[in-house]
Amino acid sequence: MIFLLLSKSPPMNERQVFTTAAPQPIGPYSQAIRFEEMLFCSGQIPIDPGTGKLVEGDISAQTERVLRNIGELLRAAGTSYAEVLKTTIFLCDMADFAAVNAVYANYFGESKPARSTVAVSSLPMGAKVEIEVVAALS
Repeated sequence: MIFLLLSKSPPMNERQVFTTAAPQPIGPYSQAIRFEEMLFCSGQIPIDPGTGKLVEGDISAQTERVLRNIGELLRAAGTSYAEVLKTTIFLCDMADFAAVNAVYANYFGESKPARSTVAVSSLPMGAKVEIEVVAALS
């Protein structure tokens, strides 16, 4: 018990999902959390997990990186895009909606989860897009 109180980084509990194939959290939160038969993924921005830096490029390139990061979290939890039930997209510019949609469709295809898209004034690290997902665990 004393170890937990003094430790700078307490051991992960069995609910936390962690993978080095996706960006490390930039704050005090988990990449994803398992709860019963559900997976709740924290919002992903277009960070390259190898460099820890925001990817260069337009909204399509950023969306591609975000969805690849989400795919790694889904894989680490033992699920897939086909099991995603709900997504929330945060966009700095709603004029980017069509371009984001085009990339998004390549990942979700016919599964078509429920979705909300929200315009925001800014995102961490100057990202143009952030996406969070809720998925069922197989």
